[in-house]
Amino acid sequence: MMNAIKQLFGIGPKTDFAQLVKDGAIILDVRSKGEYAGGHIRGSVNISVDTLANNLDKLKDKNKPVITCCASGMRSASAKNILKSKGYTQVYNGGGWYGLQQKIR
Repeated sequence: MMNAIKQLFGIGPKTDFAQLVKDGAIILDVRSKGEYAGGHIRGSVNISVDTLANNLDKLKDKNKPVITCCASGMRSASAKNILKSKGYTQVYNGGGWYGLQQKIR
């Protein structure tokens, strides 16, 4: 119960996104193609959140870390939940792509 409350409020250990990327995490940008074309993290994979469930074949290894990102963090949270429900074991919400880019430099 306490862990659920801590997660809800973002209290607890911070995710080291830079280390996850160094360890080979996939950065999954779930914005539209148009948004992605306007700027994105180099090397990221673009699958919009509304087509994610039908494109899981592009994320073959369910045990490889995946960091979701979007414009603000709302769609990436939804994408994280979709991936977790489909059996992906290491999924992290990176929030907005621009902020995530600053964290992984």
